[in-house]
Amino acid sequence: MLNDSGMVVGKDRVQRIWRREGLKVPQKQPKRSRLWLNDGSCIRLRPEHPNHVWSFDFVEAATHDGRRIRLMTLIDELTRKCQAIRVARRINAIGVIETLADAMLFEGVPAFIRSDHGPEMVARVLRQWLSGLGTKSLYIEPGSPWENGYCESFSGKLRDELLNGEIFYSLREAKVVIEQWRFHYDTKRPHSALGYRPPAPVTIALPPALDGTANMQ
Repeated sequence: MLNDSGMVVGKDRVQRIWRREGLKVPQKQPKRSRLWLNDGSCIRLRPEHPNHVWSFDFVEAATHDGRRIRLMTLIDELTRKCQAIRVARRINAIGVIETLADAMLFEGVPAFIRSDHGPEMVARVLRQWLSGLGTKSLYIEPGSPWENGYCESFSGKLRDELLNGEIFYSLREAKVVIEQWRFHYDTKRPHSALGYRPPAPVTIALPPALDGTANMQ
C-alpha cells in the first residue's frame, strides 16, 4: 500500500518501524479440522466460483450515546468481496431480504447462502423467498462459528480496522463511514488470500481515442 501510494520504501524498513513502535501482528488462530458425516462426506461446502456461496452475519456496535447499532455483513466467499453492510438500529428478516435483494440486483443470484441459526436467519419468510429464487440455505452447526470462517474473518477486520477506532455520533454518520470503509476494502485494501490484491479493484475503461483502438480502424 505504501508503494502504491508513491512512497519508495522496502519491507525491511517498514518492519524496523513496526518493531520500534511496538506494533504486533495478531497471533494466528489454531486450525480446526473439518466436520465430517458418517459416510465420509464433508458438511462444509467450499466455494468454487463467484456467486456460488455467499455468507452473512451480524456485528454489534454502538453510537456515542450508548444506543446499539447492528451491522449485517454480506460477502462472496470465493472473491472475498463485501457485497453489502447494512447498518440499522434493528435488523429483522425483512431487512435481511432487502439487503440480499439489493446485492443480487447488481451481483446476480448466488447458489447458496451460508449463515448462523439466528431468528432473522431461519425465519420462514426468508427461507421461502430464497427458495423462490432457487438459492439454497446453508446453516452452520450451533456453537461452531469457524464454519462461517469467511464472515468471521471479515467481521474481525471490520472491528479491528474501523469499529474499534471510530466514535459514531449518529446512525447516519455510522452508515456513511462504514460504507466508505466497505468501498476501500473492496477496491483498494490488499487481501493476502488474493495474492495481496483487493477483491474488486476499480477498473477504468479508456475512450477509443486514448486506448489506441481508434488508430486501428
